[in-house]
Amino acid sequence: MSHGEMTVEEVKKHVKKYYVVFGALLCLTVITVGISYLHLPIFQAVLLGMAVASLKGGLVAAYFMHLIDEKKIIYSMLWLTVVLFAFCMLIPLFTLHGYK
Repeated sequence: MSHGEMTVEEVKKHVKKYYVVFGALLCLTVITVGISYLHLPIFQAVLLGMAVASLKGGLVAAYFMHLIDEKKIIYSMLWLTVVLFAFCMLIPLFTLHGYK
């Protein structure tokens, strides 16, 4: 067996992991739909929806995009992206303060 080949057991292990992640994504989608039926105030509904969406995005990035096996520099760049994205999302809140 060459260096890049996998055994049948290793492939089954990976496929099982993908099925578990897929099941988790389905459950989180049901939770997202359920949040819409709670009739929460807009801020709370958006906050909960974004939290669930972030979790789903993290699962997709980690397992389907194989980022879970990457080196530390990739994680550093990913966290920097998350911080800058969060800052960009908060900019409108800072600009609204002057319009009260």
